[in-house]
Amino acid sequence: MAENEMEAGRERFLRQRQVLFLFVFLGGSLAGSESRRYSVAEEKERGVLIANLAKDLGLSVGELAARGTQIVSKGNKQHFELNHQTGDLLLHEKLDREELCGPTEPCILHFQILLQNPLQFFPNELQVIDINDHSPVFFENEMQLKILESTPPGTIIPLGNAEDLDVGRNSLQNYTINPNSLFHVLTSSRRDGRKYPELVLDKALDREEQPQLSLTLTALDGGSPPRSGTVQIHILVLDINDNAPEFTQSLYEVEVLENSPINSVIVTVSASDLDTGSFGTVSYAFFHTSEEIGKTFQLNPITGDIQLIKHLNFEAINSYEVDIEAKDGGGLSGKSTVIVQVVDVNDNPPELTLSSFTSPIPENSADTVVAIFSVSDLDSGDNGRMMCSIENNLPFVLKPSLENFYTLVSEGPLDRELQAEYNITITVSDMGTPRLKTQHNITVQVSDVNDNAPAFTQTAYTLFVRENNSPALHIGSVSASDRDAGANAQVAYSLLPPRDPSLPLASLVSINADNGQLFALRALDYEALQAFEFGVGATDRGSPALSSQALVRVQVLDANDNAPFVLYPLQNGSAPCTELVPRAAEPGYVVSKVVAVDGDSGQNAWLSYQLLKATEPGLFGVWAHNGEVRTARPLGERDAARHRLLVLVKDNGEPPLSASVTLHVLLVDGFSQPFLPLPEAAADAARADPLTVYLVVALASVSSLFLFSVLAFVAVRLCRRRRAGLAGGCSVPEGRFPGHLVDVSGTGTLSQSYQYEVCLMGGSGTSDFKFFKPILPSGLVQDIEQE
Repeated sequence: MAENEMEAGRERFLRQRQVLFLFVFLGGSLAGSESRRYSVAEEKERGVLIANLAKDLGLSVGELAARGTQIVSKGNKQHFELNHQTGDLLLHEKLDREELCGPTEPCILHFQILLQNPLQFFPNELQVIDINDHSPVFFENEMQLKILESTPPGTIIPLGNAEDLDVGRNSLQNYTINPNSLFHVLTSSRRDGRKYPELVLDKALDREEQPQLSLTLTALDGGSPPRSGTVQIHILVLDINDNAPEFTQSLYEVEVLENSPINSVIVTVSASDLDTGSFGTVSYAFFHTSEEIGKTFQLNPITGDIQLIKHLNFEAINSYEVDIEAKDGGGLSGKSTVIVQVVDVNDNPPELTLSSFTSPIPENSADTVVAIFSVSDLDSGDNGRMMCSIENNLPFVLKPSLENFYTLVSEGPLDRELQAEYNITITVSDMGTPRLKTQHNITVQVSDVNDNAPAFTQTAYTLFVRENNSPALHIGSVSASDRDAGANAQVAYSLLPPRDPSLPLASLVSINADNGQLFALRALDYEALQAFEFGVGATDRGSPALSSQALVRVQVLDANDNAPFVLYPLQNGSAPCTELVPRAAEPGYVVSKVVAVDGDSGQNAWLSYQLLKATEPGLFGVWAHNGEVRTARPLGERDAARHRLLVLVKDNGEPPLSASVTLHVLLVDGFSQPFLPLPEAAADAARADPLTVYLVVALASVSSLFLFSVLAFVAVRLCRRRRAGLAGGCSVPEGRFPGHLVDVSGTGTLSQSYQYEVCLMGGSGTSDFKFFKPILPSGLVQDIEQE
């Protein structure tokens, strides 16, 4: 379907085009005026203004557009376009005059202006003006001419012409050649107006003088600026054979490096013959050569190149003299000599020969000869001059002795402990270009001298051992090292005599002489020996032997191996001690204090107290930290008179150890009847050991007497002071002892001081002390209240 539509549209376009051309060619009678001519230079850009058609036709721009003005040209190319808004006639594309008209001049393009309503045609012409945009061009790149030297002067030789596409003045105008004394050129014209050159001989040629020459032919056009084209003319002058070959040099001198590769050309000899043909052909050959030259060099008979066919060796032969002969085809010959100087190259590295070598060498020795060696080089000159060196950071130095002999000497004493081995590289290099070098490596061992004493890792060691250790227990180690080697570095350990002569060091510790391990020989007891110090020595096995010392301190750590020991009350198997407590005692009253010690230390000796068992629980309490036994509440009449308390004393060790003590407490109404035994007590006393009873009675008597004396003394002193009054409502009639306070300091098992209020009744008949109540410190009262 689409193809049919396209075919129908193409047919309509062709019919319209045929009608339009019919109008153009058959409507000449309808033309309104004569033909107008416009002009434009070629190569103008598209859109260049040619003319204003509205102005030239005498129409307005609107009328020009209303009448459907069109530009009609021959053929299919549209060279023009009409701007309907301005009425300007513009170039539709760039015009090339040579393409449109070729050599025709002038170049005219015909076109018509078509107007409708009414129908009118206006014929017009556009002249394309030529510009000088083409240079003359020759058909040949170069011209070859052969002219006999016998050619007479005035001979004309035709040459190929050049072509210029431009026309008029811009076309080719004349020919020239470069100035010379032999030829000049003429410019001639053909019937069609084209110009061509002719070469004219001005002077006779001489081939021996100038066998050939080159001329430059130039074609010029008339443009401004003018353009040109050139071509080279090569002229060969022919001659006869009347000359023998001649070398360019009678003597050739050449220097050849001895490392030049085989087949390399070392020199090219050249001989020339002024003749031509076979008489001017030259061949080359050796003349009276030796066998060595024939094996070393090869001569090319045509080119004269002398090539190497054998490697040169400056050290064997350093110069060659070669005779060369050149012959032409007529038997004439010439001779020349080539001197070949072989140039030495640095192709032999230096050689080092070691004469003597000593290793190892002892340390601490200076200026020791380690090695003696010689150097040599087969090259000559700078290539054979040598220099020796070693690394700069080595304690050795090279010293030259005889010619090309050197000694390697240690510079200063060596220290094996700093470096036991030296790798020395002796470098021998020549002075050639490039420099060649030889390196020789030697290894120097440094033998040890016993110059270092053993050194302990620490100046003092502290070892910790828990008491009750097993015998032969490894308790630690000491370590010493020796920087020497071999037997000089083998260390033996020993115990030094103790500073304290009373310390039985030999029975306490021992040391392993090989590795420095320390052992406890017997069980240690912290309570007997808490720490001890001794010295250890480390001695090497050098000759002479060197040694050093270190201090070892052994710290015995405590173990919980001692149970608490009760000092008070005494637990010696005798009759128990009875503590008297007045029934009037208030809560917190100190009944007694359990005093105990522990042979251990630290937390193993921290003691705590605990009431395990009591006759009447809740009546008494024990302070956990100081062992004080106190009343926990007020005493009543119903409370039993005799109490038995079991107190446990425990340390803080792991595992904890403990001891127990029994405390007897007797409640009394007052201290006037301190030892009124209960019926059951009397029975027990009767059954008790008479000796124990006697001791108790004696102790009570002495205590009472001492207490009475102290109280009497205090009472007398206080009564003398007039301003002293009775405390606690105790009235003392005249002649009686006044009441006062008795201070009992905590110098015994009590941790604090206590004060009791005492009244001595002068007329009571019993003359006993009465302890009414204790006067407690404020801090103690607060502690009791908290408990």
